Amino acid sequence: MSETVAIAADHGGFELKSILVPELRALGFSVLDLGTTNGGAVDYPDMAERLTAAMREGQAARGVLICGSGIGMSIAVNRHRELRGALVHDALTARLARQHNDANVLVLGGRLLGSELAKDCLKTFFTTPFEGGRHARRVAKLS
Repeated sequence: MSETVAIAADHGGFELKSILVPELRALGFSVLDLGTTNGGAVDYPDMAERLTAAMREGQAARGVLICGSGIGMSIAVNRHRELRGALVHDALTARLARQHNDANVLVLGGRLLGSELAKDCLKTFFTTPFEGGRHARRVAKLS
């Protein structure tokens, strides 16, 4: 059985979410798409709460959040101690978010990243393991 990844976006991230869902499936993940289902205005805190609830309930182990800049989603998801959302801008920040911070939620700016760069960030994030070691002590302090 494949790992399930939850994904949610507001209207600013809807288009990029539509591009990334098939990419997650191509990486071998089951996808729990929590919306939005169109480009109509929705509030990013509500979408982040959907993802948070799904992860708390064990419906997904990791997630992806997308809003226009990624900033709002990052703030919203990091209010929850068990979630570590990383707003990434390139493959390097995606890799470091996993290696050093054991981030479990990838956050992207739908209006800031082109689709190819976003795909690269997604692939890097979901294929990079946590290094543990000296980083584990620091990550434990977050939870």
